[in-house]
Amino acid sequence: MMPLCFMDLGESISVKRISGTPEVKKHLENLGFVPGTEVLLINKIGGNLIVKVKESRVALDEGLARKIMV
Repeated sequence: MMPLCFMDLGESISVKRISGTPEVKKHLENLGFVPGTEVLLINKIGGNLIVKVKESRVALDEGLARKIMV
């Protein structure tokens, strides 16, 4: 298991666990990051990520990406 921010470009992998405060967990859940969901890393820009999750593109800063374990 590793944080989402360490994925390679174009890699598709499933979410294993979400860490953080209850508010952060709820926010990520609302964006579609729940255990078992497939995510695709589209781009990395200065530590920030653009990922495809549930047919949507989502931009995450590195801090949030470190809370999503894949």
